[in-house]
Amino acid sequence: MENETLSVRRELLSQAHQVVIKAGTRLLTSQEAIAELVSGIAAVRESGRRVLLVSSGAVGMGMRALGLKRRPRELARIQALAAIGQSRLMAIYDEECRARGFRTAQLLLTAADLRNRGRCLNVMNCIGSLWDAGVLPIVNENDSVSVDELKFGDNDTLAGMLASLTGSQLTVILTTEQGLRSRNADGELGERLSVIPAVNDTIRGMAGGTDNSEFSIGGMSSKLRAAEIVTAAGEYLWIADGREKGMLQSILRGEDVGTVFLPRRHRLSGRKRWITFFSKVSGALMVDGGARQAIMEQGRSLLPSGVRFVSGSFRRGDAVEISGPDGVPFARGLVNFDAADCLKICGRHTGEVQAVLGPNVDEEVIHRDNLTLLGGE
Repeated sequence: MENETLSVRRELLSQAHQVVIKAGTRLLTSQEAIAELVSGIAAVRESGRRVLLVSSGAVGMGMRALGLKRRPRELARIQALAAIGQSRLMAIYDEECRARGFRTAQLLLTAADLRNRGRCLNVMNCIGSLWDAGVLPIVNENDSVSVDELKFGDNDTLAGMLASLTGSQLTVILTTEQGLRSRNADGELGERLSVIPAVNDTIRGMAGGTDNSEFSIGGMSSKLRAAEIVTAAGEYLWIADGREKGMLQSILRGEDVGTVFLPRRHRLSGRKRWITFFSKVSGALMVDGGARQAIMEQGRSLLPSGVRFVSGSFRRGDAVEISGPDGVPFARGLVNFDAADCLKICGRHTGEVQAVLGPNVDEEVIHRDNLTLLGGE
């Protein structure tokens, strides 16, 4: 078993040319702690890998500046703390990175920046340009302006999304736990789990009760959500204890530390990653059993004949969810018709579509290239 866990780590490191590292608020307690993190990042960069850092800590830095012991609940106060803390946090990062011979750049994002296809591409291009220039991109959620409908929820989710967006082969989430731990019969946390083949209900049950919201948000449950995003995209995620000195260097050596989550079989293309993780759903289509089978088992496009019900007010190019006769969503895609036209051709065969809508219209409601399965390809 030990050889197997080490071989998994060696394999993922051989593939990991781009690495997303996320550090939580409770790890960024002082300049010394940030210096230790930056030393580890420098080691990863020196190994020839591109690194993107997702850094929490702005709100926590603001709390320390004002002498607060508990994270407030009011949105306006949290936004103010983020505004106070973000510049202080980046000043420390800049100082520590310069001392190690490289520069930093700050990107503050809201969920809307990734839901919009054009803005999403701009973010990806900006990160690529920074990497080409040898600069470390440091990303945080733009807490000073974010509201609930524009929030990622936590930086674990943001890290998972950025790993998917950039096609990074490895995501490392540094936390204050040694990794995912099993549950004993009495409900207490047990031994560290070294490798997780897939996130399922049993694995999710091990994450309960790990949140501590006095100083930060998240917990192991948010890390499992990030693992689901990353592994569904076909990449690896590694949770490790960021309190341990030299942890990133230990990861680089492939040591049996933390918990590694294995990827799904197939890697999603860039377009399908965006559809799955970033697109905002504007409506829904219910299809019959034959259409569901053709999509899931045969890799087919969705044709008008298979559509049974249309809901929502969507336009051509919008993302819609696809559910079967049981009403359970199983896929998502970019639709070729607006909602009104979908209703007109619902249940019709391909040859009838032009008679209803006129010439030069698409044959498919959703082409396979613009369709992705929610459980992974």
